[in-house]
Amino acid sequence: MEYEWIAPCHFGLEAVCKREISDLGLRVVSVDNGKVTFSGDEYACAEANVFLRTCERILLKVGSFEAKTFDELFEATRALPWEEYIPEDGKFWITKANSVNSALFSPSDIQSIMKKAIVKRLGAYYGKSWFDETGASYPIRVSILKDVVTIGIDTSGESLHKRGYRKLTAKAPITETLAAALIMLTPWKADRILVDPFCGSGTFPIEAAMIAAGIAPGISRSFTAMDWDILPKDSWVRSKEKAREMIRRDIRPDIQGYDTDGEVIRCARANARAAGVEDMIHFQQRAVADLSHSKKYGFIITNPPYGERLEEKETLPAIYRALGERFALLDSWSLFMISAYEDAEKYIGKKADKNRKIYNGMMKTYFYSFMGKKPPAKVHSEET
Repeated sequence: MEYEWIAPCHFGLEAVCKREISDLGLRVVSVDNGKVTFSGDEYACAEANVFLRTCERILLKVGSFEAKTFDELFEATRALPWEEYIPEDGKFWITKANSVNSALFSPSDIQSIMKKAIVKRLGAYYGKSWFDETGASYPIRVSILKDVVTIGIDTSGESLHKRGYRKLTAKAPITETLAAALIMLTPWKADRILVDPFCGSGTFPIEAAMIAAGIAPGISRSFTAMDWDILPKDSWVRSKEKAREMIRRDIRPDIQGYDTDGEVIRCARANARAAGVEDMIHFQQRAVADLSHSKKYGFIITNPPYGERLEEKETLPAIYRALGERFALLDSWSLFMISAYEDAEKYIGKKADKNRKIYNGMMKTYFYSFMGKKPPAKVHSEET
């Protein structure tokens, strides 16, 4: 049976998520701000949850309709075939409701009205007025944009950025999904050097190592929909077996992470160990002013401080100036940097070749691309 699935992602990174979904062999239906909708059978749910690196969760789309009043919301919600998804003992609730530019704007009222509508529908179908809700969980998410209501059931549970390896975090960590998406925006490949001079808890180096080794992001975690009756149990087993077969155990990329704080470096090493990529990354306590490398055509991919606190802002010019000076000495290297600091280019010392606006949560940031030279093409001679 074909379903429609929704993959919410970071605003500004929809194209990366779309490419991932297409590469899995799934058909993209639409791309909107902050989400990609695709179609696939009941096996697509496990594939998407296990393999997609750049989306926040996978929702099973139940329906979409226009509603400007709570009466319209109630009736349209009740008209949806909830019995096709939620069994008699299912535990269901509206876990999140958001509204943008719509007549209905109160999340608590939206949640209450929709819960009543679903109870009404399921009550009529199952012939009861009260549900014990002792079975599997069916968390429901609703978004309303310009009075168009879109409803989905969350198959993932915890956000997909929670791969399971980051037990310890440093200050202001970047999420795993955002880090993976940003790496995938660059031309970096596993045979090229990658350095993060502000590695924190190690997210950029770890995600890069997982990409290089073909380690699926969801290989070690569980998902809410694993308990659903409407999805085949073997789909999860098949997807995880496929993921294990795809791991490249022999890969040895040159990936490095630096930070000035020794405790943070210990935290990054522990996270890399949990992710199974400890032997693929060299972590070192080192200041950005000491950044150097003898090889050419490398990549710096990093998330430097933004200066969210007033006392931190005073140190930012020196930090970005040091990064710019060290980058200038790295022959033919490229620099990719996400930052909310408005003077980032000024202190790096040059204008970026590209910048892309990305919302990191509610914070507007820019992903700056300073492109270095490409390595010469490898020429293969053949005897004739």
